[in-house]
Amino acid sequence: MGNYIYHNPRWGKSRKSVEILNKENVKYSIIEYLKTSLNHKELIDVFKKLNIKPIQAIRKNEAEFKDNNIISIVNNDVKLINAIIKFPKILERPIVVIGNNAVIG
Repeated sequence: MGNYIYHNPRWGKSRKSVEILNKENVKYSIIEYLKTSLNHKELIDVFKKLNIKPIQAIRKNEAEFKDNNIISIVNNDVKLINAIIKFPKILERPIVVIGNNAVIG
């Protein structure tokens, strides 16, 4: 997939990350993850590149996190990834992936 950013243009940090990538002349693709469905395999890959567990990339103050009792599955990586796929707003953003490295912006 190369270089890419999980982007939400409504969020300032996400727009700032795009600005930085452009300033540095990085070639990348934008994945608007609220419009494009995420999948289990790509999320596992991103978490490996981030070197974190899925719970470390969750927005626990999001209404979808609270309203869907996602707290009850935070220790189960498979179920949590499925929840991220179903409720993508709970994913920290932006996530920038450059080659084999990734960061949460």
